[in-house]
Amino acid sequence: MKALRMNWKITILTFGIVLFAICIGGIILIGRVVHLQEEEMGQRLLVTARTVAQLPSIINGVSTGGNHQEINSIAERIRIINEVDYIVVMDMKGIRWSHPVSSRIGEVSQGSDEHSAFAEHTYLSKAKGEQGIAIRGFVPIMNEEHEQVGVVLAGQLVPGLAGVILAMRGQIYVTVLLSLLFGVWGSWMLSRHIKEQMFQLEPEEIAQLLVERTATFNAMHEGVIAIDRWENITVFNDKAKNMLQIEGDVLGRPIREVLPDTRLPEILQLNHPIFNQEIYVGGMQIFSNRVPITLGHQTVGAVAIFQDRTEVTKIAEELTGVKAFVDALRVQNHEYMNKLHTIGGLIQLDHKQKALDYLFQTMEAQSELSSFVSSKIADENVAGLLIGKISRGKELGIDVRLDRGSRLMRFPQHLDHHDVVVILGNLIENAFDALKYNEERKEVFISLEQDDEVLSIMVEDNGNGMDQATKQHMFERGYSTKAGGNRGIGLFLIDNIVNKCGGHMEVESELGQGTSFMLTFPMIGREGI
Repeated sequence: MKALRMNWKITILTFGIVLFAICIGGIILIGRVVHLQEEEMGQRLLVTARTVAQLPSIINGVSTGGNHQEINSIAERIRIINEVDYIVVMDMKGIRWSHPVSSRIGEVSQGSDEHSAFAEHTYLSKAKGEQGIAIRGFVPIMNEEHEQVGVVLAGQLVPGLAGVILAMRGQIYVTVLLSLLFGVWGSWMLSRHIKEQMFQLEPEEIAQLLVERTATFNAMHEGVIAIDRWENITVFNDKAKNMLQIEGDVLGRPIREVLPDTRLPEILQLNHPIFNQEIYVGGMQIFSNRVPITLGHQTVGAVAIFQDRTEVTKIAEELTGVKAFVDALRVQNHEYMNKLHTIGGLIQLDHKQKALDYLFQTMEAQSELSSFVSSKIADENVAGLLIGKISRGKELGIDVRLDRGSRLMRFPQHLDHHDVVVILGNLIENAFDALKYNEERKEVFISLEQDDEVLSIMVEDNGNGMDQATKQHMFERGYSTKAGGNRGIGLFLIDNIVNKCGGHMEVESELGQGTSFMLTFPMIGREGI
């Protein structure tokens, strides 16, 4: 059997609630109506009994033992006029002088609620008699000397529940009809509104989407964290837990309680996305994209998709350092082939001494460069990059000079060999590109100076330089003056590294004169490499 759609379920449920409420309200209303009718009936009975008790003929008849038929006739006329079920006149011995059933006239009344009436009390009572439950009003009969000579009892049978409902059937029909009509209409409108809020999805479809969403988030290679407008966590995938070393279920908890430095709540106030920002969260350095979640024109949450910066910098290193190492090997292979050809030619020409001198000179120059770089640069990754770039420059006809005063024995805070490789690799490659069409002497000067306070990195070239427009946009992601795709990343990454480490960068460039990049980083709290 096909399950009912949600809008029908809501309509039926709401209709049932409305119907149940009508029944409960009807019972309470009917009970209240019966109570009011009984109060009104009691007052009418007391008025009727008091009217009979004050008639002179009734007083004299009961006092002197008059004619029963006369007293009964008077009581019956008043009963009919006042529309009560019965009127009983009794003397002080309880003998009936009037009764709707003539055979009971002259008999002693045996009612259990009559005793107080013979003590000059006027009151109402509710008692069960031979014809059913009745409201009975008792009024004493007093003579001119204010002595009690008898009692008048006026009674009215209480209608049953069926009688009350039958009497109110018109009002009940109208109330039920209108209630059901508006209840069904309101239920249908409510169900339609709820469906619109849930994008016309059924509960089982929403459950399936939730399962699929959870599985998708947990399968992602990036960490994903989402919060609602009250800063409570709604998504925290497995990758984010592993990356940030969070254990247990954190859904529904405040994000500031789990990760005080996530900086995700600020997106709720900024109400605009922040892409590719390098931040520290839980003691880990990450690249983060943070985006507000909007519904209509209202921000209802925020989501962060982030990646361990180590992985990103490794990719950057692959694009700069490792690529440079491969190029360096190719250059050295080409350079050594040329030198071997030179040595071979000298030997064939029988210039053996010149061949030996050339060989020793070449070996000494290469050894001197490697020895100098290794002694001044403690990190082998940075040292290897510099040697590779110098060799690459020779192949391109570019004189790449490393300042003899260069020194790098330890890294500043928040800076590691990945960062330095990204900085040097991109700046040197940019310098090579700037010298590509330079017909004069091509020079690149590199300097790394370090003391107890700062680390300074400088890369200069005598290339084409940059115009004012390029200076303004050079740090924007994707902006590049070079043709081809996948450009405009290098300076963007360098700018992020400088901002992350609290560094400073100065750029000097003139068209036709060259460009100089000077980066300084404070040396704070880092041990040796």
